[in-house]
Amino acid sequence: MKATIWHNPRCGTSRKTLDILRETPGVEVEVIEYLATPPTRETLAALYARAGMTPRDGLRAKEPLATEMALASASDDAILDAMMAHPILINRPLVATDKGVRLCRPQDVVKEIL
Repeated sequence: MKATIWHNPRCGTSRKTLDILRETPGVEVEVIEYLATPPTRETLAALYARAGMTPRDGLRAKEPLATEMALASASDDAILDAMMAHPILINRPLVATDKGVRLCRPQDVVKEIL
């Protein structure tokens, strides 16, 4: 099985999720450090759709920039645009496998798609 993780190595939950992926037998892990290589708008929208989420669900609402940009009352399109301009607004880690996509907060959520 292949698993792709949009990862921030400075995030403890992201590191723990990556550890679970690497420790699971038969899982080939692709790591994308999303701050350096953000997903395209289309990819991010598709990931959220597969996860049954909205862009608002995937927003790092506690990020000060989200407050500065007044994203709490913004449309999903505006949130996606903000995420493209400022990838730090993308909540992580996102993991995709053939079984689905999850925002792995807490990290054990990743087991649902392994």
